[in-house]
Amino acid sequence: MNKFFKKKKIYINDLFPKIEFKKKTILNDVKILKLAESSDLSFYDSVKYKSQAEKTRTGFCITTKSLSEHLPRNVKKILVSNVIYELALVLKKIFPFSDIDYPDLTLKKPIKKNFKLVKFGNNVLIGKNVKIGKNTIIGSNSIIEHDVVIGEKCVIGSNVIIKNTIVGKKVVLQDNCKIGQKGFGFIPNSNENIKFPHIGCVMIEDNVEIASGCTIDRGSIDNTSIGKNTYLDNQVHVAHNVKIGSNCMIAGQVGFAGSSTIGNNVSIGGQAGISGHLKIGNRVKIAGGSGVVKDIKDNQIVMGYPAVTLKEFLKKTKK
Repeated sequence: MNKFFKKKKIYINDLFPKIEFKKKTILNDVKILKLAESSDLSFYDSVKYKSQAEKTRTGFCITTKSLSEHLPRNVKKILVSNVIYELALVLKKIFPFSDIDYPDLTLKKPIKKNFKLVKFGNNVLIGKNVKIGKNTIIGSNSIIEHDVVIGEKCVIGSNVIIKNTIVGKKVVLQDNCKIGQKGFGFIPNSNENIKFPHIGCVMIEDNVEIASGCTIDRGSIDNTSIGKNTYLDNQVHVAHNVKIGSNCMIAGQVGFAGSSTIGNNVSIGGQAGISGHLKIGNRVKIAGGSGVVKDIKDNQIVMGYPAVTLKEFLKKTKK
């Protein structure tokens, strides 16, 4: 269950009053197809996720008529013309405070007896129900918002803001990092854009190092995650739902668009860009300044814009 956002108790029948359901059911949660269970609501908006749709265990799914045929028979299909629009409206009803990052009004100076063996710099503020492991250091002017968990032996720099995040052990977050804020998601509207609620969090595993000025957005429905022993250089941006594997090396000013998955042992040169909803395999090397717009298989070396294999790139440059 979501620990960071207040959830309303609501019946699926009340969310979709025009649709006939077999019985009145309290909605448990909203989850992606591969994680949803029988009392959860999910969504299916692209044939790219057909394999997940065919195997999903969700009880209810917002989708279109054309995509609904890929879902199992026991799933209650909620047919709409615009899946993301309807999903945004539903999320706002269930998690009413997840579409805007409201200030955490529970922030206070840390009470040292509650955080034994933790060192704090000047002007640190801590929210309600925060947990910090022993031998962790929090730098001056940093803010740790409600319900955040930080493991043992971490080093959190100065002017760092952490919200909606779970941090593992021996993690280093250097100065001016912003972790767990709402991602860049909205539905354009001529009068007032509709903000897409973000109910996910950020998961940072053990031994990760994130250098100065990085921003990591929390997930929208799924979580954003950084795998063990991965290093991010200065000013890297990680958008919502991105999953970066273990032992990756990401150079400065790399940008990851939303919902892309990066494998293990991946190296990416400075100022490269990774488009959204892509799958980058294991042991991939991406040259600096490249623009990745397609999936990359394991063990590939790519460069250029659009990024192509080293062999193809050398062919082009010879012409």
